[in-house]
Amino acid sequence: MMRQGDWLAMMVGVVMVGLIGCGQEAPKTSAPAAPSKSATDSAGQAVVDSIKAPLDKSRAVEGTLEKAAGKKADTVKDASQ
Repeated sequence: MMRQGDWLAMMVGVVMVGLIGCGQEAPKTSAPAAPSKSATDSAGQAVVDSIKAPLDKSRAVEGTLEKAAGKKADTVKDASQ
């Protein structure tokens, strides 16, 4: 079992190590470099293009469906007269 003096010496040592450790500066880290404007522009354009192509296709299909619906409505209208 530890004597009272040994216990006190150990606690003083722990406190000293803690104070010395807390007094040190944090290591400096460099901030990550910002991406270049041309890289972000080209990436942004790629995203726009990847979204635009399916939208254009869906608009074309929508136009085809509208034409077919109009023809069908005309056919039904002519049949009912």
